[in-house]
Amino acid sequence: MTVSKSLVYQLIAIVVALVFIAIVIVLVGASPVEVVSKMWTGAFGTVGQFARVVATLSPLLLCASGLLFTFTAGLYNLGIEGQIAFGAIAATFMMRFTQDAFPPALVILLAILSGGLGGAIWGLLAGILNVYGRINEIFAGLGLNFVADGLALYLIFGPWKRDGVASMSGTEQFRESLWLPTFGNTDASPIALILAIASVIITLIVLRGTYFGLRLRAVGQNLRASYVLGIPSIRQLLSAFAICGGFAGIAGALQVLAVFHRLIPSISSGLGYLALLVAMLVGFNAWMILPIALFFSALNIGSLQLPLELDLESSLSGVIQGTLVLFILLGRGLSETVNWGALRDRLPTRRSTTEA
Repeated sequence: MTVSKSLVYQLIAIVVALVFIAIVIVLVGASPVEVVSKMWTGAFGTVGQFARVVATLSPLLLCASGLLFTFTAGLYNLGIEGQIAFGAIAATFMMRFTQDAFPPALVILLAILSGGLGGAIWGLLAGILNVYGRINEIFAGLGLNFVADGLALYLIFGPWKRDGVASMSGTEQFRESLWLPTFGNTDASPIALILAIASVIITLIVLRGTYFGLRLRAVGQNLRASYVLGIPSIRQLLSAFAICGGFAGIAGALQVLAVFHRLIPSISSGLGYLALLVAMLVGFNAWMILPIALFFSALNIGSLQLPLELDLESSLSGVIQGTLVLFILLGRGLSETVNWGALRDRLPTRRSTTEA
């Protein structure tokens, strides 16, 4: 099957997904055109709304970039939510103990580095459980998610609680000099955006242009064969977990520094799971991370207008996201199945080979 035929399957899958989404919207009593219009306005209608899209985009890019390393190694890192949370905890820890001792710029830098290190450690722990504990990475990651969230709650209601009160609103807010600078009076931080775009570029270069990326793809394609060929498979797997966790930890630090300015429960805000959808759609095409993540970020922010303007649940965006991912993956799987069938038909049978 040619690339053009494979693309046809993908386009057909997108069209079918859009038709299905339109039917769902009609069934809930709304107009598909009106829903799209309100979501577009909610994402790009004002400078402030667009800034919120960018603010969501930055950690989403970081997490999706990290997930591509584990996906390339054949791993499903569902523990990325915990890695975001632990990165936020590590960044908060560093800020609490350095905010009065160092200049604000140095405190911010140390917080970002601590977040990346904390996320890498949490990701590496999932890798160790998978490689040495023989625990499937999905279950290891989900279990560590609960541990990280529980640790955040313990700190918020225990050692780091606000003076005189423990609140679900989080720890005491850091002073404004420790916030990342933003574009004007918006929520978007240029530093966060630069870090996010840098993560995409690094991912693209490493996975496509380095020996490490080549070995990672070999491990993902066939772990046993790569080991036999002398590739340090265990090191590659653990490195993928650590790199993914490091990117997610930086995203968690940015949630503290640029968005909430404190540690709160569920600080990941579901961005890890959203990044999983982005990574599944991207596949091995790292250059597609930015447009797909921007689309999901806009969908996420734009959906907030649905209950305000149309009296619809904002969770409708989750239905749209899930439907798109499901149908596109089905289209990709169908194209690969047909491609393999065509290749198999062209291969000579054992009988014809013997006769020849």
